[in-house]
Amino acid sequence: MTTYSFQDVNMTFNHPSVGQYIMNGQGIGSIAVNKAVTKTTHDIAADGAIMVSKIPGENGTVAITIQQISDFHQWLQKYYNYIHTAGSQEWALATVHIDSRGTLETHYISGLSPEKAADRPYQAQGQNVTWTFMATKISTMAI
Repeated sequence: MTTYSFQDVNMTFNHPSVGQYIMNGQGIGSIAVNKAVTKTTHDIAADGAIMVSKIPGENGTVAITIQQISDFHQWLQKYYNYIHTAGSQEWALATVHIDSRGTLETHYISGLSPEKAADRPYQAQGQNVTWTFMATKISTMAI
């Protein structure tokens, strides 16, 4: 029997010029890994014949929702400010490694670039912010 716990999810966000940030749930509300490419299509001819297409592409998005006061949010702001001013050579060099012992999966994600800086909510009660990154390659493997 396997039990899922978000505390069993470890994530490392790395950029060669900014460094790395290792997370184990501190301040994180959720992590969503989403593939962008529909891997197959079926085309139906007038006579009912089906043509199946296998479509390449391993790109997608990673959305990280975290508390607006978390250390990781501060680190991501530093990362974003650096790559935003450093020029295009630094833009898509980030990688993320997610290890989930509960689901027995490991995600290797590369070529990350931020869609934009996280929105900034200001209210009476602290909020979460979401950083969404586009990725050129998402590989998922069973542990």
